[in-house]
Amino acid sequence: MDMGLADKVALVTGGARDVGREIGLALAKEGAAVAINYRGSEKEANRLVAEIKSDGGTAEAYGADVSDYEAVCAMTEQIVNDLGQLDILVNNAGYVKPNRFVKTEPEEWHAQIDVGLYGVIHCSHAAASHLAASGQGRIISLAGDSARVGEKGLSITAASRGGVLSLTKSLAKELGPDGITVNAVSLGL
Repeated sequence: MDMGLADKVALVTGGARDVGREIGLALAKEGAAVAINYRGSEKEANRLVAEIKSDGGTAEAYGADVSDYEAVCAMTEQIVNDLGQLDILVNNAGYVKPNRFVKTEPEEWHAQIDVGLYGVIHCSHAAASHLAASGQGRIISLAGDSARVGEKGLSITAASRGGVLSLTKSLAKELGPDGITVNAVSLGL
């Protein structure tokens, strides 16, 4: 299936490992140049970039903490400078710390919400003008099924992901007229 991604540039946050890695590989296979964002997984990000390049694709690794808005803005500008544009944003980065709600601490709340919700806000905001310039921009945010159905031990993660679902619906209405399609994918276990 050809998704028509030749000449497109995609940013995958949390793209060095797990689901993000697979998304990056799939985008590259369909012809997109892929910007792999990582926070602490530099070696994995560089290995993925090397793998994509060895298969004839285009990829670069970009270290930035998505919970830091200024770092996200700098990363986004660097991607556009390096790769010429930004057409697709995949908000994949997340932080999950399973724990019973009554045993959680404020530090856990902030860590999960800062990455899982604010990270999506930061990246979407930093990317929006570039995505609009492409004329066919895409924002795809991953939100776990816990946002829809709840999950024991994941109340803070579920709250963060619930915010992502609400943000997605609002951004779809607001950014649609600018040529940006906004969707969420809700993954289960």
